[in-house]
Amino acid sequence: MTIRERDKKHLWHPLKQHQLHPESLAIVKAKNCVLTDENGNEYIDAIASWYTCMYGHCNDYIIEKTHRQMQQLDQVMFSDFTHEPAVKLSEELIKILPKGQDKIFFNDNGSTAVEAGIKMALQYYFNHGEKRSTFIAFENGFHGDTFGAMSVSGLSIYNGPFEDFLIDVKRIATPNATNIEEIKNQLKKYSLENKIAGFIYEPLVQGAAGMKIHDAEGLNTILKICKSNNILTIADEVMTGFGKTGRYFASDYIDTKPDIMCLSKALTAGLIPMAITSCSQKIYDRFLSHEMAKGFFHCHTYSANPVACAAAIAGIELLTSSEIQENINKIAKSHARFSQRIKAHPKVKASRHLGVIFALDLNTKMPRYGDLRDQLLSFFMERGVFLRPLGNTIYLQPPYTISNKQLEQIYKVIEASLTIL
Repeated sequence: MTIRERDKKHLWHPLKQHQLHPESLAIVKAKNCVLTDENGNEYIDAIASWYTCMYGHCNDYIIEKTHRQMQQLDQVMFSDFTHEPAVKLSEELIKILPKGQDKIFFNDNGSTAVEAGIKMALQYYFNHGEKRSTFIAFENGFHGDTFGAMSVSGLSIYNGPFEDFLIDVKRIATPNATNIEEIKNQLKKYSLENKIAGFIYEPLVQGAAGMKIHDAEGLNTILKICKSNNILTIADEVMTGFGKTGRYFASDYIDTKPDIMCLSKALTAGLIPMAITSCSQKIYDRFLSHEMAKGFFHCHTYSANPVACAAAIAGIELLTSSEIQENINKIAKSHARFSQRIKAHPKVKASRHLGVIFALDLNTKMPRYGDLRDQLLSFFMERGVFLRPLGNTIYLQPPYTISNKQLEQIYKVIEASLTIL
């Protein structure tokens, strides 16, 4: 039996309706920007496997660093011990994080990084004898699948069955040149009528919403209002972090910096699951007390796994190298040229790009999951490119190591796909 056939006996895949889509493609090998299936077919990974493998699959440098760590220290509980990889990672991460991030808390994945950030914000006030239970979040945001993360997410297809069980959230539109005054009025109203603990946001780019890009100046205005109203700010950089937007973090484009940040995906270069919730010294200090219960009692068994830390350190070394920075700039310029070439196409409603992120909206109505989306996915795969449309949005987020030839192949496949609409 093939891997594909064996898969169906026991496995339950995420984001999949198995009644409609019982098959899953078996991948047996990945190197740099190419995935290989069990039949030997190759596919350019144009989205870096959900924005994780940004330095290419099975990067030799990262593998060498993690292999060396495996031989020395594989796993040790982090509640009672510390170790060199965790300490070193904290030092290297603080160097590149936006100003004001002083403390590093380890998690397992992006959703749990957000979960920890939400709990930090709630307990920050609780420890001071103040109960705040409401959050502000953007419409159509996505922050993860655990309950707190679902609560602040705005895409009902992900959290519809659980809405009666979620924490209270007030939503605002993402800012643009025309709606900022309305948003300011909303924030004032919400602040007067609710006890707001925090504002959580995807800075500049809403990933699951279709790579929607919003206004940096408007976001800065929102953050300043939150700061003036003693509302903690939580930047979810799980998707945008580590160079995707052209800077180390999307928050680097914005003058007002967050109190808390959530990091994962490219953190460990796609090699090992790990996430981080970082925060300011002010947040951390609120948990210091002679009362044990005021500590942050949130823990993951594999917190600060030494091998994952080694992968993250190696990833930061690559990210900050001149070679990777030049590659990011090259991809950004290539996306800009492609946007110019395709934006006037009658089947393209709009296109946008920032750093290595590129997205175009098709000029057709199309559900997030449906026949046309499936047709597009098959069209891309049959031509050797892995692209995963989000409704009527086709987006790219390729590894930083992608070649010009591979980029051009992706662009041509996207152009060809417009003929089937």
